[in-house]
Parts: sequence; structure tokens; C-alpha cells
Amino acid sequence: MKYEKIKDYKEARFRAITGVNKETFNAMADVVRKACIERHSKHNGRNRQLSIEDMVLATMEYLYEYRTFECIGASYGFSRQGIHKMIKWVEDVLISSGLFSLPGKKVLSEETEIEIILVDTTETPIERPKKGQKHYYSGKKNGTP
Repeated sequence: MKYEKIKDYKEARFRAITGVNKETFNAMADVVRKACIERHSKHNGRNRQLSIEDMVLATMEYLYEYRTFECIGASYGFSRQGIHKMIKWVEDVLISSGLFSLPGKKVLSEETEIEIILVDTTETPIERPKKGQKHYYSGKKNGTP
């Protein structure tokens, strides 16, 4: 989802989508904008393909909805690796600013009692035999016990 679509939403709907209110989102965008200007003043690289707000929105989609990089990348027209690199950079910028932080795992585990544990196995690769397996294995069961 692009920022242009949600920027005019009411506060409650905006927060339901992004996980933060508009004021916090705009503060995050300002921090990322300053870091982006600083980064481009040091390095003359390619121009970015996403707006600052879309970069922050993609990061919030990852953090709030915990969507996969593949899914977020498809939404914004990037590869999984490209969107991962961008989200990691935005996370690092926001954390290093000191204005935004998530409580550590230790704080989270001390405050809450764990009732249910869920294991996310959606992106577990399955090992499959290579193409040359037929040469060694016919697939028939042996008659010997």
C-alpha cells in the first residue's frame, strides 16, 4: 500500500493500518529524510525509487503486520533482497536517532506471562533432491526385509 492512498485517512484508520498515529509517522519520516539527505551528501549513488513516506510505511508494514519481505517487495515493486536492505536501513536510522525504540526482549518477557507459544514456519525451505537423483534411486521398494 502506498502512502498517497492512506495519507488522508482519519487518525483511527491510519493507526489501524500503520500501528502509529500520524504525528509519530511524520516524525519518523522527518528523521529518515534527514538521514537520507546526509547519506546522499556523502555518497553520489542512484536516486531512491520510493518516497521517504513509502520507505517508512514499508518498514511499519514489516514491523506491525510482520509481512514477509517477499510480500512487501511485491507490493512496492522490489525484490526481496532490495526491500530487506531498505527496511533494515530505515530501522537502523530510527533506532540510532534515539527518538524511537522498541522495548527489548528482556523487558517484554518480564512484563507478560506466556500462555501460548506460536512458531512461525511459513518460510522454511524444504530440501528436495537434485535433478540427478534418478541415476542413484529408482523409487521402487526393495523386496528384502
